[in-house]
Amino acid sequence: MKRFGLTSKQIIAAFIFTLVAISLSFVTPTIEITWVTTLLVLTIYLFAFEIVDVDVAAITIMVCLGLTSLFAPLMGLDKGLINNQQLFDGFASNAVMSIIAVMIIGAGLDKTGLMGKVASFILKVGGTTEKRIIPIISGTVAIISSFMQNVGATALFLPVVSRISMRSGIPLSRLLMPMGFCAILGGTVTMIGSSPLILLNDLILTSNKTLSSDLQMETFGLFAVTPIGAALVLSGIFYFIIMGRFVLPTIKKETSSQNKNAHFQDTYNIDYNLFEITVPAESSLINRRIDEVETTYKVRVVAKHTQNQDDIHIGSGVIDRDLGIKEGMVLGILASPKNLEAFTEEFSLVNHQEIKDLAEDLATTKSGIAEVVIPPSSSMIGKSARDVWMRKVYGIAMVAIYRNGKTLHEGDDIRSIPLKAGDTLVVYTTWEALMHLESNADFVIITSEYPREELRPQKVIWAGIFFTIALSLVLLPDIINSIIGSEVIHKPPLSVALFTGALGMILSGVIKIDEAYQAVSWKTVFLLASLIPLGLAVEESGTAKWIAEQVIVLLDGVPSWVMQASIAVLATFFTLVMSNVGATVLLVPLAVNIAIGVGESPAIYALTVAIATSNSFLIPTHQVNALIMGPGGYRVNDFMKAGSIMTILFLVVLIVMMNLFY
Repeated sequence: MKRFGLTSKQIIAAFIFTLVAISLSFVTPTIEITWVTTLLVLTIYLFAFEIVDVDVAAITIMVCLGLTSLFAPLMGLDKGLINNQQLFDGFASNAVMSIIAVMIIGAGLDKTGLMGKVASFILKVGGTTEKRIIPIISGTVAIISSFMQNVGATALFLPVVSRISMRSGIPLSRLLMPMGFCAILGGTVTMIGSSPLILLNDLILTSNKTLSSDLQMETFGLFAVTPIGAALVLSGIFYFIIMGRFVLPTIKKETSSQNKNAHFQDTYNIDYNLFEITVPAESSLINRRIDEVETTYKVRVVAKHTQNQDDIHIGSGVIDRDLGIKEGMVLGILASPKNLEAFTEEFSLVNHQEIKDLAEDLATTKSGIAEVVIPPSSSMIGKSARDVWMRKVYGIAMVAIYRNGKTLHEGDDIRSIPLKAGDTLVVYTTWEALMHLESNADFVIITSEYPREELRPQKVIWAGIFFTIALSLVLLPDIINSIIGSEVIHKPPLSVALFTGALGMILSGVIKIDEAYQAVSWKTVFLLASLIPLGLAVEESGTAKWIAEQVIVLLDGVPSWVMQASIAVLATFFTLVMSNVGATVLLVPLAVNIAIGVGESPAIYALTVAIATSNSFLIPTHQVNALIMGPGGYRVNDFMKAGSIMTILFLVVLIVMMNLFY
């Protein structure tokens, strides 16, 4: 959760946005449109400058819409901007329930260990050649992303790509960006691949309520966008095959699994080793707190041994910052040789020549250094390691933070630094604790090759069966009806079809119900559901129609494809500064009204918006880009370099394909 407190930049922006809202109030035709445009300006400001988390911003706007019924007389309104009976309809919408089901299905597929088999297949087919591995990885992730949320597909595939990188010797930085970009592009292949496309049909039905019978729009089928999405994916793959050597950075973070110490040394400038020391009776370290010692001497206590053989030596709940050091205690220390020498000399400690008492606990088969990424949906964001007692609660001792191309070490007081999305944490942990974190939505585990408990490969058939059943419920009614020539089978809602698959995976034991709850990104759910009423208000108040009229006047006389391209560019810009869901909700009603004004198909213009909101490659604001930034060691300039060409290519392919197929 973000701490509330405006920076000077946010204050200046607030002043400018206020002036914009006031200026618009002088040109809007009705008081209803004035208030809706004010809320639109507020929404864009909250999203663009991240005053609060995006889901909190969306909920705030929804509550404000609800309160307009109470304050309508003071606002000069006859009634609220939206019927409060419809205020929470978004939480029961087909779109929201479909997204929840997709997340559960994706988690179920992950639990079967299917991703590991995919990695082995890619290595078998692609070998160690970059130009062969990139299209295989990118194409595979694009296919997966076309049937589940692209953030989920990326998170699932991060460990796979890490494993491929280590085995092939190809730098991770040259694999992750193509994978991430194609995960985003894969979301355009089907109508369930991304939140905007899932949302689109609901927005079309909402717009139909205000349109005459001759302008009513048909909703899109599951594969209605496949030709366009496939062209976008192929263009992305060929782009990296041809231009990859010029636009992809070579950040040598990776090495073989036999040389992990060199990997962390090269990547994060960490030369830590494990040592075992004893605290003698004459040591001044006795009764000192671990927190004080670690901060001052840049060492990390990762295990302890006392005379009581029944004590647990390592893991969550064993060592915390308040632990007092006692006489005769044996400590497992992670430190550089230089820092350890200063530490032992200062406190007259006995440095063992080899690890003995803690040999079992510190064995590479039981514990080691790992990389963990903080995803955009993590509840850890805004909290520090001290806030959550990370070592005590999760069993991971933080060694370094990699953020925006820079490594922060113990001397930077990393345990007091609030975490951000995309942060890569270098931690020392037991493999058991790391395994437990794999099912924790607050973390994405990058370290893939370590001794772990087996997943549920025996359930892969059940997972495949129920995934197929879900897709069949979506596809078969259309296929059968088209063959027969009449609607003899009624197609179930997308949410019902997908939840059939999700429920089947739960009942068959592919995924447990608690794991299903954890798989759902409730942040995304609340963001989407809370923005739907705003879209309704924009449409019903006439705001979308009024803005469309202004755009038509501005672009009067231009060819229809130029108008369509302008809408795509507008959607691209909006999705860079706010969520793609928010951009879709705001721009689809606008696009519908523009299309009607120029005599074009409103459904096609709406589809243009929903696809164009996936055009987010320039800066790491998209959740997928934020997720791969740390593991890939990328900087913002890396995204600008590779993303600028991809953005233009996306727009060209989109407009050409839209005009060819529609």
